[in-house]
Amino acid sequence: MILAPNPCFRTIPTTCTAVKHRKEPHRFNPVTQTKTKACECYDLHKELFPYAKAWSWQKQIVKEKKALLQRNEDCPDTLIILQHNPVYTMGTGSSEKYLNFDIEEAPFDVYRTERGGEVTYHGPGQLVMYPIINLRNHKMDLHWYLRALEEVVIRVLSSTFSIKASRIEGLTGVWVGNQKLAAIGVRVSQWITYHGLALNVTTDLTPFSWIVPCGLQDRQVGSIKGLLKEFQSSRRAETQNPDDFQLIDISYKSLIKEFCEVFQLEIHQKPIPGSEFWREKQ
Repeated sequence: MILAPNPCFRTIPTTCTAVKHRKEPHRFNPVTQTKTKACECYDLHKELFPYAKAWSWQKQIVKEKKALLQRNEDCPDTLIILQHNPVYTMGTGSSEKYLNFDIEEAPFDVYRTERGGEVTYHGPGQLVMYPIINLRNHKMDLHWYLRALEEVVIRVLSSTFSIKASRIEGLTGVWVGNQKLAAIGVRVSQWITYHGLALNVTTDLTPFSWIVPCGLQDRQVGSIKGLLKEFQSSRRAETQNPDDFQLIDISYKSLIKEFCEVFQLEIHQKPIPGSEFWREKQ
């Protein structure tokens, strides 16, 4: 049922990137700011955090930011980064035809949310970033924001893993050949964003086979770990790839760095709310 509320890596070969109708459709145009702004960060990247809890948390932060704007007070940006327990999420207009299972006997919880896009999977080994930012501080343009999120991931893959990733015309997300490594689905309310992006790092991709990810029949899903393994196998490389925990940590650090550069923000770590906070939200 649907529930409601790094240099050590060598270049990955790009022979698989010849997709017939691929063009480089969108160019990211950075917005130059005179001063770096602060961004509050809740770091849970080593944790498996329940989806419903994270969803509720985002909506609470959005509500607080709207109240700040109404009082003409400063509205700093916020970033939550975490992993989820296995879960499927659907966008506002998602179709159940993209579920390869009976909704009443779903393998994991299924949530229909207010984000854009079709069904996707979240689970261990996937880093999820929820930027809750005031686009008035950046650029009041949804397309710019989507391209900026893609740019973060493209830079991570290039600078840290020497993986050449790209965009595909008419689609949102980040791709290496026919494999989608990062899914993006957002909601913007009064120019405040929530939901965000999910990057497959060491993710078990099996649960993606039980859905049609993002409603794309002719596309595949990939992960950083899988691409590095393919490269090592094809080149018979002797260098040892990092283990899963190291790969998550490396990817996390790179995501934070590139996020700060793309959005011209300075991260300020915030303590995770305690049990009393969550009791109040129930």
